[in-house]
Amino acid sequence: MALDRWIALVLLGICVTYGYTAWFTMDGSLAPFMKRNPIWPSTFPKVLSMFGIICSLIILLGFEKSEAKEADIDYRRLTEYKLGQALLLLGLMAAYALMLRPAGFIFSTSGFLILGSFILGERKFQFMVPIALVATFSVWYLVQEVLGIYLRPLPGFIGG
Repeated sequence: MALDRWIALVLLGICVTYGYTAWFTMDGSLAPFMKRNPIWPSTFPKVLSMFGIICSLIILLGFEKSEAKEADIDYRRLTEYKLGQALLLLGLMAAYALMLRPAGFIFSTSGFLILGSFILGERKFQFMVPIALVATFSVWYLVQEVLGIYLRPLPGFIGG
């Protein structure tokens, strides 16, 4: 079986487990007044699990297969791909998740965007830094002011 089908099989198992939890476990613990609502807290997980199950089955049954192209990933030649960049990005994502609370949203997000674009090959700092800062402040403003969800903008020792 091809690598994509093995991954689809694993994702199918995860989605079935997630769907079972959403359909049976989450709904049982709802308060009585919430059972009359049209949308429950488990509605999005139910939709997401169904979408994941459908997509996994499409890949697993081979409905998306077309003629083999040269752009397909060959797992036997995995060392020829840019694994260094992928592993660095995964490490950067983990560092971002760990630094989000102590460093604050603005520093950690702008640092993640700048370092991530540097890892991917962007070397024009005159574009990279302002774009990262504008994106960071825009997202912070939308989440903080428009949605009303508090995000610690700065580290605690600065006043965040």
